[in-house]
Amino acid sequence: MTNPIADPLVEVADTDVLSDLVVLDASPSGVAVVTINRPDRKNAFNAEVIAALAQHFETLRDADGVRIVFLRGAGGAFSAGADLEWMKSAATFTKDENREDAMALADMLLALRELPQFTVALVEGPAFGGGAGLVAACDYAVAAADAKFAFSEVKLGLVAATISPHVVAAIGPRRAKSLFATGRMFDAAFAEKIGLVDEVVAAAADLDDAMERLAEEIMACAPGAVARSKTLVDDVTGLPMDEELLDMTARLIADQRLSDEGREGVTAFLEKRKPGWAL
Repeated sequence: MTNPIADPLVEVADTDVLSDLVVLDASPSGVAVVTINRPDRKNAFNAEVIAALAQHFETLRDADGVRIVFLRGAGGAFSAGADLEWMKSAATFTKDENREDAMALADMLLALRELPQFTVALVEGPAFGGGAGLVAACDYAVAAADAKFAFSEVKLGLVAATISPHVVAAIGPRRAKSLFATGRMFDAAFAEKIGLVDEVVAAAADLDDAMERLAEEIMACAPGAVARSKTLVDDVTGLPMDEELLDMTARLIADQRLSDEGREGVTAFLEKRKPGWAL
């Protein structure tokens, strides 16, 4: 198989000033990398970073040629959470202004979660607060062994409100309660144990190898089927195992069998060749 990220990554971000804070690159083969680019602040969030992330996720949502999206931080840190200067200014906001500010973060995280492509967080260094929320909102996460995580909002008299739906979905309510309530720091091994992280690699340098491996894996899968598989999980989660659910899933597979991807995939299998989407 051709290395799907061997092509040089080319910047596809707008020339907007926001692209300096968050950089979007993509290869011709369909690999996109979103990099939070505030290494001097350990990639901490502020309103501009959140807006830049939202802008790039909007671009990716309609990028038909992109098959997998990696999210990482520059300079050895994933994201240290909220920027202290931003938090200081938020203390002067009115209640409505604070709500609007929080909604921007909530909307950005939802945009990440709802991307049709497979999304992967590549975590090194700190992933605190909203940074850990980004990890939870991705479909998959790989962390270096020395990465650190925390939902530390309570230590500032706050709560992990906007990230909570994604975190609870990833690790479950009981774990979320204990980690939200204590704000304790934990390592990559524990993050993997509770489901926040899917795999741990020995060092940050190994994240690139994981990136290449996962890109190759996703390139063997039909992009439309990947997107529908993601929405399928959300559609069936929490529903009773009744006739309505069974009918919905039966209709989905019936439609997929008759789709262009379904026909091509089955035909390619029978003809012992790669389907058209596989690199």
